[in-house]
Amino acid sequence: MSVKKISKKGNVLTIDIGGTNIKACILDDNGKIITDYISESTPKNAGPKDVIATIKKLTSELKDFEKVSVGFPGYVRDGVVQTAPNLGENKWSNVDLADQISQLFDKPVRLVNDADLQGLGIVKGKGLEIVFTLGTGFGTALLFDGDLLPHFELAHLPITKGKSYDEYIGKVGFEKVGKEEWNERLKYIIEIYKTVFNYDVLYIGGGNSANINFKLDHNIKIVSNQDGIKGGAKLWKIKEKFLVCTNLHE
Repeated sequence: MSVKKISKKGNVLTIDIGGTNIKACILDDNGKIITDYISESTPKNAGPKDVIATIKKLTSELKDFEKVSVGFPGYVRDGVVQTAPNLGENKWSNVDLADQISQLFDKPVRLVNDADLQGLGIVKGKGLEIVFTLGTGFGTALLFDGDLLPHFELAHLPITKGKSYDEYIGKVGFEKVGKEEWNERLKYIIEIYKTVFNYDVLYIGGGNSANINFKLDHNIKIVSNQDGIKGGAKLWKIKEKFLVCTNLHE
């Protein structure tokens, strides 16, 4: 892995924890990626120790940063994880992951839901913009005029009798019904969101976005994980009440 010689002033180590992979890179203060974008497989049935160990291994060559941003696939409040449906079962209730990562790097940390982090990196900042992440599960972020709204675990809402969005459109659903039926399910979800939210733009990311096989409306955009990880810089420019900075030096 090549890492350029860089000034650390304002640089942000950004980590995107997913149910399948954990990804990382260093951004400058404006969100430009200035190191390789690297990843490691997420351990099966991962608990906090597994995730911390993987982050430590993944970032061993990443240096020269002042702070850390983390996206996490579950419900996060004040840097504390409450749920992680696509990681280890019953291992993520009331886990202060922001503090654990802060101790790992001896740096200040901000930790939010992974779709929220993606949203910050992707949106244009005009009107109501929504982000879907189609990966192991189904992530959503809502932003209005560029401001991140508090995260809602919409993935846990029922969409059919006995099925949540996570189960219906996530990895398990894809593998169960196949590509064609999965695309029909996605069309159905998009129609629901158009009716309920009347969004200005919908962005779709995550690994399974590559499997979309139908024509999208003019205000629906496909985005990459690398686009979304740039939200790690923006995370340090907002002052929302639900964001807590864990800083060992204060």
